[in-house]
Amino acid sequence: MSEVNKHNLVYFENPSMRGLYAAIDEWQRTNNHRFLSLTVHPDAGNFCCIALTNPAEVVITSVDGHNHAAVNRFGNLSVTSD
Repeated sequence: MSEVNKHNLVYFENPSMRGLYAAIDEWQRTNNHRFLSLTVHPDAGNFCCIALTNPAEVVITSVDGHNHAAVNRFGNLSVTSD
């Protein structure tokens, strides 16, 4: 993936469920992102979908949030502090 994905909320709407599926499938193939969750509801004659994609970055921290896991240039896991 060439760009960092920091926005993980996507909205779709279509008058048919088949059209909604096609739009979601096309977006996923074009953007090469998986969805974390999808919610579909009818609204004003359309089927509407709010989708969350998997974020590109994941931060692993200690319970108090002060220590962070990091991978160095050699691929080794290390711990950094605030």
